[in-house]
Amino acid sequence: MDRNYHVFSNGRLERREESLRLVTEDNEKKHIPIENAEAVYLHGQVDFNTELVGFLNDNGVAAHVFGWHDYYSGSVMPERGQTSGQTLVAQVDAYQDADHRQEIAASFVRGSIHNMRANVAYYDGRRDEFGPTLNRLDEVRERVSEASDVPELMGFEATARKAYYDTFDRILDEEFEMGSREYNPPPNEVNSLLSFGNSLVYANCVSAIRATALDPAVSFLHEPGERRYSLSLDLADLFKPLLTDRVTFRLVNRRQLTTNDFETELGACLLTDSGRKTYSKAFEEALERTVQHPALDRKVSYQYLLRLEAYKLKKHLLTGEAYEPFERWW
Repeated sequence: MDRNYHVFSNGRLERREESLRLVTEDNEKKHIPIENAEAVYLHGQVDFNTELVGFLNDNGVAAHVFGWHDYYSGSVMPERGQTSGQTLVAQVDAYQDADHRQEIAASFVRGSIHNMRANVAYYDGRRDEFGPTLNRLDEVRERVSEASDVPELMGFEATARKAYYDTFDRILDEEFEMGSREYNPPPNEVNSLLSFGNSLVYANCVSAIRATALDPAVSFLHEPGERRYSLSLDLADLFKPLLTDRVTFRLVNRRQLTTNDFETELGACLLTDSGRKTYSKAFEEALERTVQHPALDRKVSYQYLLRLEAYKLKKHLLTGEAYEPFERWW
C-alpha cells in the first residue's frame, strides 16, 4: 500500500517538477515523493492552486483537509480509481430497498459491536473487571436482529458504544479522564484524541472507497446527506476500535502523550502541533501493521483491510454474495 503524508506546517503546497514541495512560512522547503503517496493530510494553513490539484489528480493522490478543532473539513479527490454504472445502480437499488438496506446496516452494527467488544475483552483478560460490560455488549449485539428499521439500529449501536466508552476511564492512565463522549467541541483530552483519531479513520475510508466504483455518498447505516461521504461513516464505525481507540490507549498508557500535549482554545481541548504529530505518527504505524488474513492466506496491512472492506461490499451488491463485516479475529 502507498503511504499517507501529514503536513502540519503553514505554507504553500506546490508542484515541483515531478514531486510535491511544501514551502513553509519561514521559506523552508520540504519535498514529498508523489510516486508512493496514497494521500496528503493537510493539518496546517496550506495554500495551493489548480495546477497542484491537476497534478494530484494525474497521480491519483487525495488531499484531506483538517480545520480548527482538528475536524475533517473536506477532501480534494482525484478521479475515482474505477467507474461503473452497474455498481452505482446496484448501490442505489440496495439503499432504496428498505429490507436490503437494513440487512447491510445491521451488518455494520454487528461488526462495530464485535470490534468494541474485542478491545474490552483484551483489557478484561488483564484485569478481570469488565465482565458486566462484555455481557451488555453481547446482549445488545444479539438484539440487532430485532430492529424494525435503521433508526432503531442506530439506537442499538449508540447503546453499545455508551457501555463501551464507560470502560475508558478504567483502561486509561489516571491522568486522563473521559467522562462522557462529547465532540462538538471536545471538552477534555480523551475526547480530543477520539475526535482527531476518528477523523483520520474517516479520511482513510474516503480514500479506500475511492479505489472502488462505490459512490461514497450512498450509505446504508448513516443517512446520506449533503457535504459528507456518508458511506465512509458506515465503514469507519467498523475500524474506530482497531485504529482510533487502540492508538489512544497505547499513547496514553505508555505516556507518549501527556496533558502537556493539549491546549484549551475557546472552550475546546485540542492537541498541540507536537501532540498531533505524535498521534499521527502512531496512527500511520498502526495502518502499516500486518496480520495474517485467513481467507487470503497472506499478511495484509490494517490499511489494506479498509480497502478490502469496500471491495467486499461492492461484491455483495453486484453478486449477492453475503456481506460479512470486518470483525477482528486476532
